[in-house]
Amino acid sequence: MKNNVTMRDIADKLSVSSVTVSKALNDKDGVSDELKVKIKTLAEEMGYRYNALAKSIKEGLSYNIGVIIPERFAGMDHQSFYLNVYQSITRVLEEYDYYGILHILSKEDEKNLQLPRIYHEKKVDGFIILGQISKEYIEKVQSISIPKIFLDFYDENSDIDSIVTDNFNGAYEITNFLIQNGHKEIGYVGNLYSTSSIQDRYLGFYKSLLEHNLELNQNYILNDRDDNGTYIDIDIPKKMPTAFVCNCDQVAHNLVQKLTKLGLNVPEDCSVVSFDNDIYATITSPPLTTVEIDIEEMANYAVNFMLEKLKDHQKSFGRILVKGKIVYRHSVKNIKTR
Repeated sequence: MKNNVTMRDIADKLSVSSVTVSKALNDKDGVSDELKVKIKTLAEEMGYRYNALAKSIKEGLSYNIGVIIPERFAGMDHQSFYLNVYQSITRVLEEYDYYGILHILSKEDEKNLQLPRIYHEKKVDGFIILGQISKEYIEKVQSISIPKIFLDFYDENSDIDSIVTDNFNGAYEITNFLIQNGHKEIGYVGNLYSTSSIQDRYLGFYKSLLEHNLELNQNYILNDRDDNGTYIDIDIPKKMPTAFVCNCDQVAHNLVQKLTKLGLNVPEDCSVVSFDNDIYATITSPPLTTVEIDIEEMANYAVNFMLEKLKDHQKSFGRILVKGKIVYRHSVKNIKTR
């Protein structure tokens, strides 16, 4: 077998033109799906390797997408969720012969409105921004001409497309679940000024209380992080609610540990529910009832939207909500009979 298989070699085997082979390998129009499959299968069997550099020069694309994660979401505290999302994005990108280049946006660069070097050096064709960035940095990102997509947050004053889980309804439904189990005094754990996701989850929680004519006790709204996104020690109120809705599994894990240190048991003394269904949901004792985020669907949306925007920079998708689902475990006690 030849070491350097060419398109002409593949074309000769199938009695088609090199142009047809090129169109098939690049998913261009003008070739039937059946023939595309035959050409791609034969190319793989013959050990054909497309010259990615030549393709890049010819089409003026790098075939790289930058995935920007703010530094505050890249530390150990947040690593589980954001690393899973990044890995999902890269897996989907590879299906389209693209690569994901991870860029951790430092606090200093975010404050000074410095764009990544990979942008200035034209090493990426677009950006997927994963995790809330500042208003000022959003404006900076909006000023650049390459396609960009927000993932896991949105900004009402920006026209940049965004993909988020349906935080409002997820929190609404999981709070309803607590109420169905007899809970009437329910708290919420999360910094309401930190991210759009935390705010939307709080609003869903609050809507459930309103619909059931339950009082919102401000003493039960607990802060979980400082303005830089770093988790802080959760201040437990003297008079406890019977349940807490936490904005994510990591925070719920921290809360359960704090309650345990105070001699309180979950769910016997206090029920706890949360969001994400990441590793913290299962390592917490007891395992958490939580809203599972469909990371794969979010990654698929992000990549497919990006590829469409690369074809047409004017393409717009708006804000896409991805529905989550409740995963029921052992962190909720039914207190109806109490």
